[in-house]
This record gives sequence, C-alpha cells and structure tokens, in this order.
Amino acid sequence: MSGSVTYDGAPPPGTIDMGVGQPSADLLSVDLVRQASESFLDEAHPFELNYGVLEGDERFLESLAGYLAEGYDAVVRPESLFVTGGNSQALDLISTVFSKAGDTVFVEEPSYYLAFQIFRDHGLKVVGVPIDGDGMRIDALEALLDEHSPAFVYTIPGYHNPAGCCMKTERRGRLIELSRQHSFLIVADEVYQLLYYYDRPPPALGTMIESDTVLSLGSFSKILAPGLRLGWIQTSPVLRDRLIENGFVVSGGSINHYSSHIVRHVIDLGLQHAHVEQLKREYRKRVEAMQDSLQAHFGDLATWQRPDGGYFFWLRFGDDVDTGSFRVRAAELQTGFQPGSKFSSDGGLSNFLRLSFAHYGEDDIREGVARMRPLFD
Repeated sequence: MSGSVTYDGAPPPGTIDMGVGQPSADLLSVDLVRQASESFLDEAHPFELNYGVLEGDERFLESLAGYLAEGYDAVVRPESLFVTGGNSQALDLISTVFSKAGDTVFVEEPSYYLAFQIFRDHGLKVVGVPIDGDGMRIDALEALLDEHSPAFVYTIPGYHNPAGCCMKTERRGRLIELSRQHSFLIVADEVYQLLYYYDRPPPALGTMIESDTVLSLGSFSKILAPGLRLGWIQTSPVLRDRLIENGFVVSGGSINHYSSHIVRHVIDLGLQHAHVEQLKREYRKRVEAMQDSLQAHFGDLATWQRPDGGYFFWLRFGDDVDTGSFRVRAAELQTGFQPGSKFSSDGGLSNFLRLSFAHYGEDDIREGVARMRPLFD
C-alpha cells in the first residue's frame, strides 16, 4: 500500500486508515532531499553548522520570501519571516510568548485537535467559535467577544482541518478589524495555503500583517517532508522582535538551522516548486477518487463539501449518529477515520467524521471508503 510507512500510531499492515493526516511514502522524495543536501555540502562552511542567527539564516529567509511571493502572488519580505520547527513548535512558542496561564484563546469549532492540547498544556482556556462553509462565523465571534477577552484567535483559514473550507476574503478583513478593536492576536495556521487543486484560495492572512495583530504559520511538513521539522512565522517587525527575544530562541539560536540550509537549496534549485506541482496533481486525483467513492457509498447517509485543497473531507451524519462508537468495528474491517468529537473544543460534533485522502493512493482510497460502508448499515 502507498501508506505503508513507520511512524507513531501507524495502522497495522493491511489497514487503510483514512484518519491519518500525513503524506504517503511515495510523495516523500528522498532523491530530492539528497540532491539538495549534496548541493549544500559541496559549498558548506563550518560556520553554517553553528547556532545561526535567531530569526533564521538570511539566505534561507530570502529564498523562502521569494518562494512565498510566487505562491501567494503577493510581496513577501524576508524581514517578515521567522524560522520555526514546524507549526506545532510555532504554536507552543506563540503560546509561551503571547499568553499566560489562565488566558482565554478562541479556536474554530471544529479545529485541529492537537492544537487544543498545546494550548491547554500552557494553562489556556479554549473557547470554540462556530464555522460554516465560508470559514469562521464572524457574527458568532463578535458575540463571544462581548463575553471574553482572548489573548489570541487561532484560525485555519485555508483548506481547514478538518472541515476543508476556506474563510471568505471579507471575513478575513473583518477578523483583522476586530483584532484591532479588541486587542487580540490572530494566529493563522496556513499550512495548506499552497495546496490548492482547482482555483487559488483567498489571499493568505500572511499577506495582511500590517495590522501588527497577525501571526501566519507555514510549514514544509505538508509541502515537502514532515521529518525536516521546518516552518516559519510570517508577521510584523513588532511581533517578530518579541519572538526573537524569547529565552528558548536566545539560548538555542536559529531553530532547525541545518534543515533550513537544505531547504534553501531545495528552493533555489527549483525543486520545491516542481515538487508542489506534483503534489497538487496527485492530490487532485485522490480528492476526486474519494469524492466519487463517497457519492457511491455514502450519498444517502451523509453530507459534505468537496475540499478544493488541503487534506480532508468532513462528513456530517444524522444527529442520532455517534461516529466515535464505530471505531472498534472500523479497525476490525481494516479501515479507519477520525471521529468528529476529537475536533470539538467541548466534546460535541459526535455526528461528524474526518477522512484524509493524503496518505493513500486512489485504489486504496476507494477500497477504504467501501470498507467503511457496513459500519452504517
């Protein structure tokens, strides 16, 4: 199977677990990383194995800015970028720098469930804001702002995890207006922004940083390889300076300095652009395989919105369905999914489930969806 790869929590052989939100092994290019590594090592100097400057290597930031400018179709300046060890590390750092235990943070309802754990590890109170097919409901956000003063609002505006939707441009603008009025930060998880399979998504919040309230998070985990543990925060100089002043950064230097050298060469050799184009072609096929399979097997049982990018389908069943109750039986049928309640800040959404098309090829996707159908008979 295309999803056969070892990682924590990997499904047993023969199981097609569409709950796995990771790239498949066939899309992790060892040859690409080898070529970039050789290019770097052929010209490397010993100082490049030192700690590095706090915000990240200047040459990498310049290459990254150029790459993002092309991908976002917008001006991106190197001085707006800060290197991270991926979005999980970025969320932990932001929680450290911009909040304190007891603060409230808003998340979308549903949202990326592992972010909840990061926030709660910092002693933060997590409050959910409903979404619809156009992203975060700004009317619901405004109502909650009458009751709470959040340190920040965590949003996944592009190809949402798990819902697959994109926040409308008008809502993005209104969100920024509210951040100014109510003095909260916007933490935008934009890891899927470049993975669009049809039309371009609305402009990234990373291109709207003039408000001094936006921290846009990006990562190479979904567009190159998770094991590189490399990402970035795009933000204003004021907020970037606060990140640079953090004790973890001051003590350790540039975060994942070595990987940034490798990825700089991936970008400069033109390999990154070509790789993402390949990903987009392949993922579009997988989206359409899952869409067709769901229509055939679940068209009478659930509703969903076909995602135009990202990794995920988000299925809604009748209110009397509890998808979490099917997980043991799903494992017996050698299939799998993520139940909706995992993505709820308060344990709701039990009649939803998330499926990922990223970890398996088209044939496995069709088989995995077919195996799921008896769960609902």
